[in-house]
Amino acid sequence: MNSTSRMRPLAELSSQVRSRIVGVLADIDDTITSDGRLTAAAYMALERLYAAGIMVIPVTGRPAGWCDHIARMWPVDAVIGENGAFWMRYDGKAKRLRTVFVGQPPADRQSRIEAIAAEILAAVPGCALASDQFCRVADLAIDFCEDVAPLPRASVDAIVQRMEAAGMRAKVSSIHVNGWFGDYDKLSTTRRMQAEEFGISLENPVERERWIFVGDSPNDVPMFGFFPNSVGVANVLDFADRLEATPAWITGARSGAGFVELAEALLAARKA
Repeated sequence: MNSTSRMRPLAELSSQVRSRIVGVLADIDDTITSDGRLTAAAYMALERLYAAGIMVIPVTGRPAGWCDHIARMWPVDAVIGENGAFWMRYDGKAKRLRTVFVGQPPADRQSRIEAIAAEILAAVPGCALASDQFCRVADLAIDFCEDVAPLPRASVDAIVQRMEAAGMRAKVSSIHVNGWFGDYDKLSTTRRMQAEEFGISLENPVERERWIFVGDSPNDVPMFGFFPNSVGVANVLDFADRLEATPAWITGARSGAGFVELAEALLAARKA
């Protein structure tokens, strides 16, 4: 049986389970957003979850510059950025942004990132430095389909291989290949942040079942494998043959519309 065939329709997730969910951890690109845009419906879903007392924490590969904005401006409780390089939490009453960086980066990190970027751009035709690279603090993002014509899988794999050969950890999202120096990822930072910021131990299986992670691509695999109630928006099937672990549930709709579908399901269970 193909691993993706084990994903069950979100509509089959029982109201009893949905009513116990206390928080949503969510990828951003092609999970909350659709075709590179944050729709009004998806943002309203964030607002409604937050207003209902369901914690909302984006867990993204997007850069520090974006995350500063998200932590301050979006209806979220915190945000994890650059695939786990840091988390940010904004205290509206104190008007203070708390940023916690994970790991000890090499002293020459920036020069090494620049050298690896130059090597990849020269070796893999059609790729580009991600347009948001200028506001990243910890990783290298190579664009293979956001602002460039989509590259074939072989080219994406070549980018991954060159990052790994240079000692980076590399992950493929729906738009970028991200590479960084360090052992962290989305999951390890999520577990640490939950413990340090909110006093929540995700090592406790009962607590873990009260959280949902929703995502769409290979860099979400650690989260899919850890959370028993993980959800993939429908476009996760685009990466069916690249997922070492799959979500338990799948929405009927793609991208942001799938996120709205999940939010509606959780809110309906709360009302019931």
